Amino acid sequence: GRGRATDEARAWSPPVPAARTGGNGAGGGGRANGGGSRGATATVAGRVVNPDLVRLARDESRAMPGGYGNGRGRGGPGPRRRMWVPGRPEVVERLGRDGLLPAIVFVFSRAGCDDAVTSCVRAGLRLVGPAEQQRIRTIVRERTAGIPESDLGVLGYWAWVEGLERGIASHHAGMLPTFKEIVEELFVQGLVRVVFATETLALGINMPARTVVLERLTKFNGESRVDITPGEYTQLTGRAGRRGIDVEGHAVVLWQSGLDPLALAGLASTRTYPLRSSFRPSYNMAVNLVGRLGADRARAVLESSFAQFQADRDVVGLARVVRRNSEAIDEMRAQLSCDRGDAAEYDRIRRDIREREAALSREGSARRRAESAAALGRLRTGDIVRVPAGRRSGLAVVLDADANAVGAEGPRPVVLTADKQVRRLSLVDFPVAVEPLGRVRVPRSFNPRSPQSRRDLASSLRAADVDPEGPPGRRAKARSAAADDAELARLRRALRAHPVHDCPRREEHLRSAEQANRLAKETAAISRKVEGRTNTVAKTFDRVRAALAELGYLDGDTVTDAGRVLARIYSEQDLLVAECLRAGIWAELTPPALAAAVSTLVFEPRGDDVGVPALPGGAALRDCLDEMGRLAFRLAATEQGHRLSFLRPPELGFVPAAHDWAVGRPLERVLTDSGLELTAGDFVRWMRQLLDLLDQISKVAPDDSRVRRTARSAMDALRRGVIAYATSV
Repeated sequence: GRGRATDEARAWSPPVPAARTGGNGAGGGGRANGGGSRGATATVAGRVVNPDLVRLARDESRAMPGGYGNGRGRGGPGPRRRMWVPGRPEVVERLGRDGLLPAIVFVFSRAGCDDAVTSCVRAGLRLVGPAEQQRIRTIVRERTAGIPESDLGVLGYWAWVEGLERGIASHHAGMLPTFKEIVEELFVQGLVRVVFATETLALGINMPARTVVLERLTKFNGESRVDITPGEYTQLTGRAGRRGIDVEGHAVVLWQSGLDPLALAGLASTRTYPLRSSFRPSYNMAVNLVGRLGADRARAVLESSFAQFQADRDVVGLARVVRRNSEAIDEMRAQLSCDRGDAAEYDRIRRDIREREAALSREGSARRRAESAAALGRLRTGDIVRVPAGRRSGLAVVLDADANAVGAEGPRPVVLTADKQVRRLSLVDFPVAVEPLGRVRVPRSFNPRSPQSRRDLASSLRAADVDPEGPPGRRAKARSAAADDAELARLRRALRAHPVHDCPRREEHLRSAEQANRLAKETAAISRKVEGRTNTVAKTFDRVRAALAELGYLDGDTVTDAGRVLARIYSEQDLLVAECLRAGIWAELTPPALAAAVSTLVFEPRGDDVGVPALPGGAALRDCLDEMGRLAFRLAATEQGHRLSFLRPPELGFVPAAHDWAVGRPLERVLTDSGLELTAGDFVRWMRQLLDLLDQISKVAPDDSRVRRTARSAMDALRRGVIAYATSV
């Protein structure tokens, strides 16, 4: 039903270099066939990888800077040879010539998907005929008839339609949901021949293609660029091969500099993937479980969860390691027997000495740090000091005495160095207590950003009557703490007096003891890990219950009135929503202001959405947002006390967009003035989530409360234009 896998990996001939692996609708074939190529073969999982690809990668590696060859012979001189990477229009043309359309090209970037469509349109590509174009126009007009005409330009409608009428489209989360659905429908009907998509297309959408193309084998995960996993490769390439239409599917990976054919073959060959549970008991879940089952039965249910099963399975292996290590420790300690005395006791005394010396050293370092911090705290504006070492060594004058307030890192005074640089120093720059060497006058008009001001003050510093080689501060003249410590002296006497001290095999005994001690530390760490993983889900549930009891949502096995409200709130910020309702901080808000305030509980910025926006809505909204921030801070402290971290602070990024849309501003102004890189799809998605949470609030708030009425009015204000259309289809 899914077709026969081609099970091949070959290098396309120019102009499109690529690696191609067969697929069968479930992720591509595993075996790589050399196709009769000459030379040594490489295998992955017992399957041959195309020697042409391996040789191509090897030649490119030799041509890289620092390599040992460059393609002009065996290591001879010559310019670096670079492999040409085809453009997206060339890729589409080649797929069409080889009969490999329809295709999905995964780009892993929203902007990249849209740019790909634009470049194909500009290149003059047209993949459908006049009759198909007319069918596309008809379907698009019918499906978008409800969108206000004034919003079409803002939504990029005309450029989108131009690509569709050529059989080319993009598909990503930044698009209007209706646009994505139309692309899916047209692709299934064969009217769109190429879709440039992000990886979201690989999940939960039935859009099989003849060919899947991966531009890269890496993607950005929100923090850094990482390699795709075998499971992700299978999920992406699983779109290749249309049931009942194609006898085979194709997965194509475009050649990129540094591509490793063996790693690619490993991705295509892997067929088992780890399944990890992401389950964790939330506040809403906890009150519902306690209310329905009671605490003990709820705990038993959670102990039977798949998440706990996985944790327990890991514990079995760790417990086996603990047992094996314990047996090895017993054997090592058995070798400590000495005819002169107890070698284990001698080793304990020696370890006690080391620990006491380390403790005294830490105490001395802490004392010196405290003295240095106190000395820095006494500095005043105009004091001349000498920085003893480092990049900022030399004379400096203190500019900002207020910066000496002690914080987490100690005093951090701002100084001007002799080379006219303004720097903030710290305890790292002063390993010993610093003393002022003199003073200079710092003018009130001194501007650290002014080069002239810095030059004048640096001249005064150099002219000051101080010894530039003078002592940087008070150096401790007292003897080392270890020299006068009575406990350390007692331990050293006991060590010298011990019978094993004069044993000729003493070092042999100590080596065995050292090995046993090292293994014992490792085993103790593993044991702590075992203890931490045992009943982890139930332990988290217990901590959640304790936090809810402290806040008044649970009273033993009884769900309080506040808990019954929490049980009806389904949101990642469930507890914060319940606390806001309980505190009544939304009671005096207008519908637009309530929409803006609640938006902080659903919006999550992307990596490029940063900064604090200008807040609309007047003092009432700003005061409400401040109170929500304080409430979130108090809940975070409660979570920290119970070793939980479910909630996040309110995010202000969507506040202007939510407020402006609720007061009736047009879509173009809302998207432009939001302060975010906000697409129509993002806007609709956040609005849908906002409407859902407002609907929950309107149902859980007391019947006679103003918040209930305001929430309903806010929902009515938000359901207009493209939002009304998006929530009705």
